[in-house]
Amino acid sequence: MHPTLLRRSLAVHAAIVVLLVLWVGLMKRDRAPSVPAAPKRGLLVPGAPPPACVSQDRANPLAAQYPDRATGVLNATLAIVPIPLAAARALVPARYPILERAYRALVPDFPAGMYPVLVQAAHDHDVQMRAYGITLEDFSRVGFEFPFLDLLADGHTSFRWAPAQLLSGTHDVAVEGSQAYGTRVSRAAAWEPACDAYAAIPPLPASSSSAPLYRFRGTGASAGEFVELVMARLDAQDASARGRGSASPYPYPLALFRNVTNQPSFADGRTCGNMIRPFNTSLSEGPFAPAPVRGTVRAGRTFPFFDGETGQAGEVWEGVYGVQVATPFIENNYLECRSLQGTKKSVM
Repeated sequence: MHPTLLRRSLAVHAAIVVLLVLWVGLMKRDRAPSVPAAPKRGLLVPGAPPPACVSQDRANPLAAQYPDRATGVLNATLAIVPIPLAAARALVPARYPILERAYRALVPDFPAGMYPVLVQAAHDHDVQMRAYGITLEDFSRVGFEFPFLDLLADGHTSFRWAPAQLLSGTHDVAVEGSQAYGTRVSRAAAWEPACDAYAAIPPLPASSSSAPLYRFRGTGASAGEFVELVMARLDAQDASARGRGSASPYPYPLALFRNVTNQPSFADGRTCGNMIRPFNTSLSEGPFAPAPVRGTVRAGRTFPFFDGETGQAGEVWEGVYGVQVATPFIENNYLECRSLQGTKKSVM
């Protein structure tokens, strides 16, 4: 990592540690003799009872290696929704050009005149800074993200615009951390499943396939607000052949998802996040290898497709391809966006 970026990253993490330690202190101190301080929801307190909902996600493999960094596990369905390029340009703020050549370099036969919107439906697990004894409660989130944007106007550095999230409503730490980027955060009222990235459901009655389906749904507190993914798993060998240039019907190489999820992200553009997500750890090998999927994405009253006044209040995308994969991550938060110029791959 560049020395300047390293110093900024460490400074940011130090600030986060101070804030979290202060939150712990508040939970131990009474504001008044008869009025105890309200705990910051989402921060696990030593000695607290274990959560009622137990996730099937595996443990964070990076916590011991990077004890003074914010690390965790992100188990997710990552799906690509192709939309007309003209529609994407209308949704994305005009000051951020779209780097069409960048995504066509990864997927040369991506449909002409189309743009890849990323849907990320994820469960954050075992998020911690081990050196400081800080661990967060698990939480879920889902949102539509717009990769391959030229935030710096340099013509080649791809950034990912993540303007809005449906996020676990009782997790104040996650909600406030996301809002600090300028993200429109909607507090979710319910998740299905409650504490995992997806759950198997029986095949639909009208389906001719007996393949199991996997479902994830987040429902917002506002009327009609939701995002739902229902996906069927595909043949993994067929999908992996796609990456070797075969005529596989699965349209996307894993490199596309690795590239997109490791692009620096932003919301209002004042600061950027650089989440490093390696796809080559024990979390995504052997029986846990990335699983290619195809299915349906439904959304109601979600930004930026619907802004509360204009746009479609409900959207349905059929035949959407994606991947289900768990990756560990290292978070670098609230960085100066220009410090990430030239970022082409994840760096530790």
